[in-house]
Amino acid sequence: MTVCITGSTGFIGAHLAKLAAEAHGAPRVTYRDEARLARLGGLEVEAVRADVLDRAALRRAFRGCETVFHAAGLVGSRPPERVWQVNALAPRIAVEAAAAEGIRRVVVTSSVAGIGPAPADRPGTEEDVYRGWGLGMTYPDAKHEGESEALAAGARLGVEVVVVNPSYVFGAPVDRSQPGETSTRMIGNYLRGRLPAVVDGQTNVVDVRDVAKGHLLAAERGRSGERYVLGGHDARWVELLERVGELSCVHHPLVVLPPEAGAAARAAESLGLPTLVAAEGIVLMAQNWRYSSAKARRELGYRARPLDRTLRDTIDWYRELLDGGGLSVGKPSALSLAAAGVRLAGRAGLLGGLELAERYVGRKLVARP
Repeated sequence: MTVCITGSTGFIGAHLAKLAAEAHGAPRVTYRDEARLARLGGLEVEAVRADVLDRAALRRAFRGCETVFHAAGLVGSRPPERVWQVNALAPRIAVEAAAAEGIRRVVVTSSVAGIGPAPADRPGTEEDVYRGWGLGMTYPDAKHEGESEALAAGARLGVEVVVVNPSYVFGAPVDRSQPGETSTRMIGNYLRGRLPAVVDGQTNVVDVRDVAKGHLLAAERGRSGERYVLGGHDARWVELLERVGELSCVHHPLVVLPPEAGAAARAAESLGLPTLVAAEGIVLMAQNWRYSSAKARRELGYRARPLDRTLRDTIDWYRELLDGGGLSVGKPSALSLAAAGVRLAGRAGLLGGLELAERYVGRKLVARP
């Protein structure tokens, strides 16, 4: 089977290209920046230059293929125009280009963010109605729009479109010399002592290798017009970082922010006040992102490896980068300075007051992984 993969130089896309090569031979991959092809770690591919917003270029890239994996995406909230173009508009263009070339099936990489925050009392599922409207979150809104547009285009043009929705992805990249993508930086920042705080929200963590395998299963077994959550393990962010501390033997105190911190950060941004991270990142982290992968397990045969294995692999890879000088030190950032301040407060015993206050406010205020 001849496959074409957009976004192959990204975190998920590179692992998908590796598995596709093992299963079907050298895949065709699209790229914009030739230098980023090094992220495939020397994998044998047929590389075609194409921007995912250029329908004609995608047609040329897809020509002669049987299946397209549209894994291109932009994780983040800035600049909003670019986030919307890549995440909301490009999936429809990819399906339309595939239809023009007579391609039968397109697997679109979305995210659980595209389904939206789960209800407070249970994990989310593929059947949930999108709950993100009104929260002002660019990335989830764009991912939701993108998968909706892709499914609509598939129905209109007779292309079998299957959507996969990975949860929060950890693991090492195919090229282990690379510093990694947005999702893995949480662990990297913690290990380097550059994480001052964590929001008391809930997430679902999955290994990038399992997500890549889920894509191939979706292409083989997924039902047209359906979406499948590719998740792993539900956890609170605090619990997750505590486990990272245990596995790595690296222990840094963290301030635990309440979910309402997102609204406070938004108010500060509106007043032009500086914030350590974008307010949308705090709002995102504060939501309930617990998700069930029961449908993917039942229909695709999807499985996720143990959480500790994924965390250990991510930790080991970051340590390789640190030991090999693969991470530049650079100037201290506001985030790293804040983290240093929290550690200093911990050594001076100043965090004890927050820990004493926990019993009165009824929630965790300090984590000591």
